[in-house]
Amino acid sequence: MANEIQRRGNLFDNLMNMRDWMNDDFFSDLTPAADHMKTDVAETDKAYQVKIDMPGFDKKDIHINYANNILSVTGHRDTFSDESDQKGNILHSERRYGQMSRQYRLPDVDRAKVAAHYENGVLTLDLPKIQASEDNDSRIDID
Repeated sequence: MANEIQRRGNLFDNLMNMRDWMNDDFFSDLTPAADHMKTDVAETDKAYQVKIDMPGFDKKDIHINYANNILSVTGHRDTFSDESDQKGNILHSERRYGQMSRQYRLPDVDRAKVAAHYENGVLTLDLPKIQASEDNDSRIDID
């Protein structure tokens, strides 16, 4: 009886290990590119700051656009030339290639003052907000 319980325990452990082994890799091809462009967005009264992890991209292959209150960031990475396995016997690969894109709704950005910096695989965007007019008194006098 003790051996039977032990075997069941091992079976359960093996099933749990298999589940952990397959965890999200089973669906990795179905997940959106957003999973591969992790982003932090911060906001102050005067600006937005966006930081996007884009490791392995060349700066020339990253395209940024701001139109209609939407910030679009697109990156393209060609296939990898990994020479570690000449026969192509790759057992597991998580590195992505191709085109990836993200969009962020950030209203009232002063497009002329946007700054972008790419270093160590992180794209940092500083997006100053359009400053409201000093004269924002909405009072209307009656004649």
